[in-house]
Amino acid sequence: MSIPRLELRVVTPAHKVALARGREHLGEMLGVKLLDGWPEFPEAFTPSDGGSTEPSNWPAFFFIVPSLGVLAGNGGFAGSPNADGEIEIGYEIAPELRNQGFATAAAGALVARAFQCAEVQAVVAHTLAQVNASNAVLRKLGMVFVAELPSQEVGAIWRWRLEAGRPASKRL
Repeated sequence: MSIPRLELRVVTPAHKVALARGREHLGEMLGVKLLDGWPEFPEAFTPSDGGSTEPSNWPAFFFIVPSLGVLAGNGGFAGSPNADGEIEIGYEIAPELRNQGFATAAAGALVARAFQCAEVQAVVAHTLAQVNASNAVLRKLGMVFVAELPSQEVGAIWRWRLEAGRPASKRL
């Protein structure tokens, strides 16, 4: 199976306002169809209350599939790299497009973008503490399981890590 081509578009405050007005407004603004079940985590799109509108060096993105004219999902970085040069990625894919390579393409694009920055020494991600599609995606990218951590929300999570310069099985 070939990896689908995705276009990453930075999520702006205007996008968040459009989504707050209704899914059709965001779809029109992006020029794509929004699939049912997305977003699974709408809190990621809460419009700010007038704080900084300066773009982040580590933004959130929409994952657009130009060939299908749809929004596949979204993701990005959970902040700037920490003192150890680690940066965390996160992503979600619309249910209709899962298990088709879109998550691998999206997470791979985030990893590649992170490693373009010299200060990034490793990319990390967290999944539920169970074998699932999310950990399969991370393994495909060359990430390795490093720890099980406690989580107040779900009991436990697994931490995954990929070091800069480490050959990945599928670095995109």
